[in-house]
Amino acid sequence: MILKYPYATEKASMIVERDGQIQFIVDRNASKVQIKVAIEKMFDQPVTQVRTLMTNRGEKKAMVSFSNPKAAEEILSRLGIM
Repeated sequence: MILKYPYATEKASMIVERDGQIQFIVDRNASKVQIKVAIEKMFDQPVTQVRTLMTNRGEKKAMVSFSNPKAAEEILSRLGIM
């Protein structure tokens, strides 16, 4: 499983509203292409950009941008986060 869970903090919520990006904790060995395919398949939204970083806890975090500016809010509301 590539996607583990959405990363939901106050700062992440501000990024969703400002930039339309969602943050996910993903598998450490997942590539950007694998993350993009998994999100597009799961949520039926075209992904424009995937950026990744390693957190201090040793987890891999992916910041995902969509072509539709309201896609991030829609996905989070489907997940029951927003």
